[in-house]
Amino acid sequence: MEKKLRILLADDHAVLRAGLKLLLNAEADIEVIGEASDGEEAITQVNKLMPDLLLLDLTMPKLNGVDCIEKLMKGHPNLKVLVLTMHDDEEYLRAVLSVGAKGYVLKKAADVELLSAIRTVARGEMFIYPSMAAQLVYRQLVNPEDKKSKDTKAKHLSERESEVLRYLALGHTNQEIGDLLHVSVKTVETYKARLMEKLEMRKRADLVRYAMDHGIIE
Repeated sequence: MEKKLRILLADDHAVLRAGLKLLLNAEADIEVIGEASDGEEAITQVNKLMPDLLLLDLTMPKLNGVDCIEKLMKGHPNLKVLVLTMHDDEEYLRAVLSVGAKGYVLKKAADVELLSAIRTVARGEMFIYPSMAAQLVYRQLVNPEDKKSKDTKAKHLSERESEVLRYLALGHTNQEIGDLLHVSVKTVETYKARLMEKLEMRKRADLVRYAMDHGIIE
């Protein structure tokens, strides 16, 4: 008998975890060996259980998916991480791939698509949800110079503004950023508003893209 693929599920919704566990354990080559309900617990469980693959939600309590992956890759560089998320957003896709995830699939995916994504990532290959992969290709082909057009703006950010931008792009809340920088939430909100004004942006997703384009997050 071939060795089963050992999977850890990390998602803050218990009902979703239960459904995923039933789906995956029904497969002859897959075994769910553990669960986690937040980012910190995911790290603890990976250290304890040493799974072959981590199926990880992007937005969870205590530690978001991007930071969770970044921390895990330092101690487990060979761990396969597949992000399962509701965020159909190119900036989030770029962020998780940049810190070491090997796949990105949306929660609206059919069962067969999720199973295909899991097996693809387990083989050491990359899996990106088809519609999102098409977005990346389209952007690269249609406007490959978009990054260069924004370079002049990067010089106008202060060191503290760049710090706030980095934490925002990594998915931290205003409260978390305030705690990290030892400032009030109101101060963080002021920096965020200033960033939006300076960079002529309206959405957090725009800040994520900007941070990646200018090397503020890798």
